[in-house]
Amino acid sequence: MIGYNCKYAPVEIMAGFGEKYQLINNVAENFDYSSAILHPNMCSHAKAVLEDVHRGGYRKLLFMNCCDSSRRVFDAVSRDMDSGVDFSCCLDLPSCTSCCAVEKFRDDLLDFINRYEKFSGITFDVKHFLSSFSCSKKEIKGKYVALLGARSNKTIAETVRKCFKGIDVLDLTCANNRDLPPFEAASDEPLDSIMLKYSKALLSQVPCMRMRDIKGREALIESKNCLGIIYCTVKFCDYYDFEFSQLKNKGIPVIKVETDFTSQSSGQLTTRLEGFYETVRQKSGEALLKDTGPTKGKFFLGIDSGSTSTELVALDRDLNIVKMVKVPTGAKAAVGAKKALEQSGIDDGDIAFTTATGYGRKNIDFADYNVTEITCHARGAKYLYDDVTAVIDIGGQDSKVISLDENGLVSGFAMNDKCAAGTGRFLENMAKILELDMESMSEIGLNYKKDLNISSMCTVFAESEVVSLIAENNSVKDIVHGLNKSVALKTKALSAGVKDLSALMMTGGVANNKGVVSELEKQLNTKIFIPEHPEFCGALGAALIAAEQFNLKKFLR
Repeated sequence: MIGYNCKYAPVEIMAGFGEKYQLINNVAENFDYSSAILHPNMCSHAKAVLEDVHRGGYRKLLFMNCCDSSRRVFDAVSRDMDSGVDFSCCLDLPSCTSCCAVEKFRDDLLDFINRYEKFSGITFDVKHFLSSFSCSKKEIKGKYVALLGARSNKTIAETVRKCFKGIDVLDLTCANNRDLPPFEAASDEPLDSIMLKYSKALLSQVPCMRMRDIKGREALIESKNCLGIIYCTVKFCDYYDFEFSQLKNKGIPVIKVETDFTSQSSGQLTTRLEGFYETVRQKSGEALLKDTGPTKGKFFLGIDSGSTSTELVALDRDLNIVKMVKVPTGAKAAVGAKKALEQSGIDDGDIAFTTATGYGRKNIDFADYNVTEITCHARGAKYLYDDVTAVIDIGGQDSKVISLDENGLVSGFAMNDKCAAGTGRFLENMAKILELDMESMSEIGLNYKKDLNISSMCTVFAESEVVSLIAENNSVKDIVHGLNKSVALKTKALSAGVKDLSALMMTGGVANNKGVVSELEKQLNTKIFIPEHPEFCGALGAALIAAEQFNLKKFLR
């Protein structure tokens, strides 16, 4: 088996030698081997490739030097005598389709054929080469969402397709959209003539961002059939950031997801993608749910199953809040949700419809539908504060900044990464170290004297920093203020892409922390609206979506 790393790799040539080939693009269980021979900040995809090769799956490698990391991986494999690789080749990838570039690439392809003939003792078979692929362009029909950017691993691609049911996903990431344009060649033609045509076909694929002329990509992105863009980036790779910045100004719904080429954080990835899916559908004028008409039930329930607590809100047919219940989520989301329902005292027969949200939303079996907390917090915020333009939601597990358009629909959002930085759990851990309850921690930092800076947002490192500050005899008030400021600065960074903070609302449990709110207002230079019960905003939004099912009152339309 020969492994290749790039859609421009001439894998059909290997078919001419009777070889099988496969794209190396798997996630890694760990980076034990690659970390020993690469710099710690090296691209995580490069490390995953090395791990895959080290496992012994590929005896031969055909690489393109499409980026510095690819070249670095090739060099590392070539130097490692224990890699198990018998043959390796790294070809230069031209950045354009000019005549000179096509001819240069043709010469490299011919040289590669000669090299492999000498290595293998097998004569290149032109007939096998020509019959190894179908030179036909894929036809794109109907609406689609574009997967763009760097390499999307299998987890991302599968999650996108699962979230975007009924909508085609066009994978334009740098290795996964191999689609050669048609060319005609006869087996009795001179080999250099065939390779010239093949070279041009390879370089004429839908271009990656390495290419100078990207009109082929732009045409697909700017098509009226493109509903939105999911932009993939790889941890420690900044190569594609400039394109993402440009896309945000095109008026197309776009979201960026980052991968470290491990299988972790699939839950947060699903939330981001489903939230984006809901945004795209609403932007296209499609309701989240189909109207099924009224039922006999008189209450509409919203259940927000979070990482630490579960909230329930019940609305009557006039959309008045009649019940609000909060319980600990516990070990299982379904148990917490049932406990909240029991405490509400609402009989099953009185429930018209139930919508679940939060991280445990898919595990609540008695819910009729589930919607991401991104959409639900936007709905709840609009209900509570009609002028709202943006929402900051800091919960137990993550932080979100949600932008709303003039109709109150989600126009964009940003989430923290997969660590607990800047979340309620971060503050809870710090409170334990300082031997404070959350109510005391909410206010004690307001009366600080010394403006301390706590630089480490990571819970583990921040704990060490706080312990050091205690040892230096700093007051608890000053330390709490430093923690509040660190959370505010993290949230400020998330808010960088929000255009309108003029009517800002904060939801989630951390909105009850007066110290954090005060620091946020200072950092963002704006007043923040805090509802009476900010932790219930997501459940309220879920209840409103349940009510919309029955056409009682169309919100945000």
